Amino acid sequence: MTARPQLLFVSTRFLFPADSGGRIRTTEVLRNLLGGAFEITLVCPATAEQSQQFTGDLAKICDRLVTWKPPPPSAASQLTRLRHIAGALPIPVATDRSDAGRQTVASELARKPAVAVFDFPHAAVLAPPNMGDVTTVMFTHNVEAEIFARHADVATNPLHRWVWRNQWGKMCRFERDVLQSFDQVIAVAERDAAAFRRDYGVATVDCIPTGVNLEYFEYFGPAASHDVVFTGSMDWAANVDGIEFLITEVWPLVQAEIADARMTVIGRDPPKHLVALARERGYDFRFTGRVDDIRESTRGAAAYVIPLRVGGGTRIKAFEAMAMGVPVVSTTIGVEGLDVTPGRDFIAADTPQALAAGLITLLTDHDRGRTLAEQARQLVESRFSNAVVGKCFESICLDAMHRKRGAVAARVA
Repeated sequence: MTARPQLLFVSTRFLFPADSGGRIRTTEVLRNLLGGAFEITLVCPATAEQSQQFTGDLAKICDRLVTWKPPPPSAASQLTRLRHIAGALPIPVATDRSDAGRQTVASELARKPAVAVFDFPHAAVLAPPNMGDVTTVMFTHNVEAEIFARHADVATNPLHRWVWRNQWGKMCRFERDVLQSFDQVIAVAERDAAAFRRDYGVATVDCIPTGVNLEYFEYFGPAASHDVVFTGSMDWAANVDGIEFLITEVWPLVQAEIADARMTVIGRDPPKHLVALARERGYDFRFTGRVDDIRESTRGAAAYVIPLRVGGGTRIKAFEAMAMGVPVVSTTIGVEGLDVTPGRDFIAADTPQALAAGLITLLTDHDRGRTLAEQARQLVESRFSNAVVGKCFESICLDAMHRKRGAVAARVA
């Protein structure tokens, strides 16, 4: 039996618990690659406790795990991040640098895997300058520089605006140089792929669809209630901005029409100032923090809101809500990059008034909500299963590997 080619998958983060969009997307891609064309080695930071606690989960996404010891949490403190403002690298990239990580990645590359996939451009800080004949693949989840630009656009504090614009310029340069240096770039939205070609001159970029685990996110449909829900990591600046926008500009309009409207924000590490803001205004908001199963916390909602004004890539949360049958009200950015149709699959709303109107509709017209939910579930069932995404990712990696091998053979000849 012919041995399968080796695929090295490099992440700057430990992937469990899979409680953020990036981790969910990555673990689902790996889960659907496992047992296919490649033998998968995952390289990432992990403590002994993490490796032991998530042994079962890790076995479902890789054939082999190689780790390095992560730095203590204090190393990524706010003060440490501030010190990186004057550096050449964007702050999130600089904080991902690790001598132990670079040594581990170099050691694994010396084993000459057929393909090396780096998860997010940040991971390139762990790569050696020359990876030889290994086929290199960059898995992007966003146009990273675009996120910085959008934060600058909505920032009201002049200092914050300056910092975001400063970081945007650095991320543009870093992202361009990294993507140009890889044999293959994988994007999660065609608009992202088009931006990489247009703005960075990246020639070899292909797109995978956004998928959802339909077996896990079973359909249960909307409840006849006045409950609204949002899910997302609340230590992510884009989500913080979105929920603050919801509290200050959207919810007053909802509350004026539906006095007993309730909002549940599901996601780790909600900032204290947001919790206090909702409480001070007398709103019925519940911040759950991290939960083991978002399905149970979502059950009972009549509407799912995505009030994002900042972000990039695609929002997996939208497809998860659609799969569960909770009708979605979203800004354009909230469903950006997803092939969904306003009015059929979700309610589109980009102003406070439109967001409030969409939520009020779903909280009062439950037949409308049920129709939207059923149509959206049919969409994700027919086109956006994670199995399809995994096959697409595998095919792109195989094509890149064959191209690289052909180029190497031609060079030797």
